[in-house]
Amino acid sequence: YILTNNHVVIDKQGEDADEILVRLGDGRELPAEIVGRDPKTDVAVLKVEATGLPAVKIADSDQIKVGDVVFAIGNPMGVGLTVTQGIVSARNRAIGIYGREGYENFIQTDAAINVGNSGGALVDTSGRLVGLNSAILSRSGGSVGIGFAIPSNLAVSVTRQLSAFGEVKRGFLGVSISNITPDIAEAFGLESVQGVLIDDVEEGLAAAEAGLRRGDIVTSIDGKPLRDVNQLRVRVGQKPPGTRLELGIVRDGGEKSVQVIVGDRAQRIGGEGDDLFEGITVAILDDGKRKRFGIPARIDGLVVTETDPSSPYNRYLDAGTVILEINDRRVRGISDARSTLRRGVNKLYVYTGGRTGYLALRVP
Repeated sequence: YILTNNHVVIDKQGEDADEILVRLGDGRELPAEIVGRDPKTDVAVLKVEATGLPAVKIADSDQIKVGDVVFAIGNPMGVGLTVTQGIVSARNRAIGIYGREGYENFIQTDAAINVGNSGGALVDTSGRLVGLNSAILSRSGGSVGIGFAIPSNLAVSVTRQLSAFGEVKRGFLGVSISNITPDIAEAFGLESVQGVLIDDVEEGLAAAEAGLRRGDIVTSIDGKPLRDVNQLRVRVGQKPPGTRLELGIVRDGGEKSVQVIVGDRAQRIGGEGDDLFEGITVAILDDGKRKRFGIPARIDGLVVTETDPSSPYNRYLDAGTVILEINDRRVRGISDARSTLRRGVNKLYVYTGGRTGYLALRVP
């Protein structure tokens, strides 16, 4: 198996590339097939038929520290195998390149990363994999010392699921959450802004079953301190459904521990998690989702809760968009919406960005 980036093995339409060739260090070129890919983390797994291939040793990316020396390996601009040196500039970066529903927890490095480095290894001084080179921030398109790698722990977690199932089965809690601001910390009597505030708990889902409540502050997962909302999403999302997690929380000024068995994001109850269009997840609009997306009480319909970055409808429907009507018929539920859709062009009346308007979407 070969680990690489999702964006390396897809075409401009976001579909699997027609042909993939892997060039080895000894000059051999081998055809490869895609075992699975995950646009939400930009990880893909390939398979080749070959023998005698060395396997990289993998480090625990949670143990790396800012200032650690790292090396980025790749083929920048197609010039050939290249190694650049730098340090870990920051950890746990989220820069929003995978969309609102992506999972980003980057290692930032100043090791030169350019076009052609994607999917290459970021290794420590012992040659162990700590990250998968994935992205840069640059106005010129070349390296300016702001590169990003997917941490090895996240990449390996996704790889194991892609190898086993061909897809990623993500855990979830069933809560609406927000970051701790200085004012919230003061109001709740907290000493720092580290952690995540639970704004709402959905009935019947994992968090509710574990006894979590609105107003709880989640401060750690499995003993590891929790910094913010993004970190919680990544840590829970990379766990397969059925995994038991220990959450450290603050409730009414006291600390306690709660055991949670994470649910399956693809099997949410109450119609949540259903794809109305390819890669567009919608749910019935309730109070928790109104608060999450800032939707006024006068608006009623189906709210878009997730969008797959590879979906052909991604540029039309964002998370938080409310579908009010389909083909001039009021939307009252997911089954109702499905029965109203037809092949060809459909007329949608939606609420987004504080305004209402029409969209025309084609269904194959």
